[in-house]
This record gives sequence, structure tokens and C-alpha cells, in this order.
Amino acid sequence: MKHRLFLLVLLSILSLSKIDAQLHIPSLSPYAKVEQDLGLTSIQVWYARPSARGRTIFGDKGLVRYGEFWRTGANAATKVTIEQDIYIQDQMLMKGSYALLTQPSLTNWTLSFYPYESGNWNSYVDKTPTLKVSAPSSTSRDFQESFSIYFDQLELGSAQLVFAWAKTRVQATVRVDFKEKVLKDIDRTLAGPSKNEYFQAGLFLHEVGMDLEQALAYVQQVTRKGNNPLFFQVHREALILADLKRNEEALEVTQQALKLSKEAGNNDFIRLCEQLIEKLKS
Repeated sequence: MKHRLFLLVLLSILSLSKIDAQLHIPSLSPYAKVEQDLGLTSIQVWYARPSARGRTIFGDKGLVRYGEFWRTGANAATKVTIEQDIYIQDQMLMKGSYALLTQPSLTNWTLSFYPYESGNWNSYVDKTPTLKVSAPSSTSRDFQESFSIYFDQLELGSAQLVFAWAKTRVQATVRVDFKEKVLKDIDRTLAGPSKNEYFQAGLFLHEVGMDLEQALAYVQQVTRKGNNPLFFQVHREALILADLKRNEEALEVTQQALKLSKEAGNNDFIRLCEQLIEKLKS
């Protein structure tokens, strides 16, 4: 009887555990994602947003103590991902993903960026950050109920990364270099298509069987004398000529492709060229 009673109790506990495992409730500090394009790059911030709910937030007696490390939100370490190198408070942070921990004080916050490993914010405290900067803190007249991270004062290559909660507002300047890249892109575009772009265009037209004359013209922008064409580019020219029934020209070009393939030591294209030569001679 006791054995049966114990078994019933055990089954009840297991049953309740299963129910608990399926229980989902709203988070008191829901997650949010902020994504901002800046210059030619993108910055993403993942963080959890706690609310004040009548509590004192910052200070020696607050929820977030002055001078102590804070995960910069709730639940887990805030994660920042940048696609290109940026500058925060005029100090460079290389592209990648980082855990952001802060140390608030009355007049400024210390922002520490660590290579992101996990959401366990305590694991970063004793490590050396990749970047450590200071950002000024001010008091706002407006009360911010829920902790917020956002970008403000957007310009072509700069913005303010803002942290706001209760009546505290912190701003860090974020800047990206983009002028040099844009100038290079302008020069490249105005100079016309590159050899590779001509080849890719010709390759596409040939593969889909559209306008073979135009495909040949594109490829010959690469294979003509003085351009030092590669074996596979010359082989493609030969294939297009063969499809255009210009066999004599195709044979001559294939022999050139064979020579280049042998110089490159590419056995696959050596065989392809030999097969095409045999086909053109038959």
C-alpha cells in the first residue's frame, strides 16, 4: 500500500513538472532589437527592457548601484553587432559582436565592450574589454518608465547612441568612416564595368542562350590581347564561337585556351580544351 502511494505521489510530481515545462508567461523585461543604418554600415543592439515600476533606479540605494557593473538591461548581457569598424567616443571598435557592460555614475557612464561569448554577463566582469569609453550622463525632465537604447541625432556618418531610464539619459557619439569608400566606388563606377563584370555578363548570356553575339562581345572585352586573360575565360570565348558556328575562330581560340590551361597546370580545362578541339575538327 505504501509502495503504491509513493508511486502515485511520484507520478503526480512528474505530471506537474511536465505541466510546468510547458508553461509560458510574458517577460517582465521583454527583449528588443534596435537596428540602425549609419553611413554604409549597420549596427544592431539586442537587449532586455526592464521597467521602473515605482522603484529607485540609479544611485547608491538604487536598483543599479553607482560604480558597479550592469548588464545594461535585464536578463542577459546586452549584445551589440557591427558590420564594419566604427568609432565610439572617437575610439575605434572593430566589426564583430560584443557584450556591452556599463558602470553608471552620477556624471558619466563607463561603457565596456567584450567579444561576445554568451549572455552570461558575469563572465565578462573579470576580463579585459576590447574597448572602454566614458560617456556623459545627464538628468532629463521627462521620466522614462522602461529602459531604452536608441539612436538619435542621425547624420550621414554619425549618431548619438542613447541610454535612457527613469530621469537618466546617457549619450555616446558613434561615427563611421565612409567617404573614402564612396569616392572609390564613384571612381570605379564612372570608369565603367570591370573585366570581371564583363566576363560575368557574357557568361550569363551564354548560359541562358540569349544574344550570343552580345555574350561574345562582353567576353572579348576580357580576352582581347593585352588583358592577360585566364584560361577559363578564353575557353568560354571558344565555346561561344562554337555555338555561333564560327568553327575556325573557335578552333584557334581553343588552342590558345589549351596553352594557357597547360601553363596553369589545370588538368580539367586541358581535357575540356582537347575535347572541344576534337569536336571542332570532326
